[in-house]
Amino acid sequence: MARLSRLEIIDPSEPTIVHVINRTVRRCFLMGDDPFTGQNFDHRKQWIEVLLERFAAHFGIELLCYSILSNHYHLILRTQPELVADWGDSEIARRWLMICPARMTNGEPAEPTDAELNAIRNDPERLAEIRCRLSDPSWWMRLLNQRIAQRANREDEESGKFWQDRFRAIRIEDEESLLACAAYVDLNQVRAGLAETIEESEFSSIHARIESEFGSSTVVSQAMDTSRDENQKRERSQRRDKFLSKLTIDERQDDLGICESDSPHRLSDKGFLPLTLSQYIELLEWTVEQSSADQKATTVRPPVALKQTGLSEHAWKTLVDGFAEVFTHVAARIETLESCRSRLTGRRFRITNEARQLVSAAA
Repeated sequence: MARLSRLEIIDPSEPTIVHVINRTVRRCFLMGDDPFTGQNFDHRKQWIEVLLERFAAHFGIELLCYSILSNHYHLILRTQPELVADWGDSEIARRWLMICPARMTNGEPAEPTDAELNAIRNDPERLAEIRCRLSDPSWWMRLLNQRIAQRANREDEESGKFWQDRFRAIRIEDEESLLACAAYVDLNQVRAGLAETIEESEFSSIHARIESEFGSSTVVSQAMDTSRDENQKRERSQRRDKFLSKLTIDERQDDLGICESDSPHRLSDKGFLPLTLSQYIELLEWTVEQSSADQKATTVRPPVALKQTGLSEHAWKTLVDGFAEVFTHVAARIETLESCRSRLTGRRFRITNEARQLVSAAA
């Protein structure tokens, strides 16, 4: 079946949360241990993390979650076009030149000169085009993939494709789907056998959050009891997760709107899950236990966070194990899925039988 145009799924001018997936060509192990050649390419995962940090600091898009494996990666992005629309011309030009720098200094983008800024500010057509790009996930993915492919091909002395032709996008429409998708992304390395626990899942958002909150050498279950001591936490500017969106949102007390961040490392201080980090970790660890071979784990009571979703244990485990297979273009409860239409043709999106069964069972 032909893959739909992303413009049928995502409107860059509207706030959107989207799960994106991209694979290396022929699913080769071009970013980890290659079992055929014995080569290790983990350093390419670091290249991706560096670019993710830069993009999160300058795009009008937030990075909620990520996981980088040996032959593919997952991201959850949240676009903020309304915020981009309020930026002045100079801010638009500066941000773009930090993403696509005219010059580099010590491997980092150099601050743009007035002449470089004026080349964008004084060209209304180009300025409008760049403003649209800054909140467009397709441009985030295009530039990310292009940079990594070019650098990897130089290293390998190759000139062919590094990535498959197109990345896959799934628009996320409700809180339950977002939580399931976040768990799917953060547990990806455990599920793939690259890590035994979430705290060992390097090159992932959950690893960055755990390291920032509890320290790199701390066992999470022990550290969670002392995490309330704010004096033990690192300064935000030194945290590994400083470029990630804040995890927790308090819908009753947090300010309404975008909550633009004062930090130069991320766009907003708005969270995205109605859970604390400790509650989220508890849910992830319980999910891992349920997937293990130890049948005794099935007697453990599910966390409160799962009960709040209205999903059964079976539905939750199935979604977290195969989110990208259950949902094709949009992830949501069944009533929302049935009402969704292509932006270009008005046609309904395909809904898998498994999605109908799982999300229809939600209370």
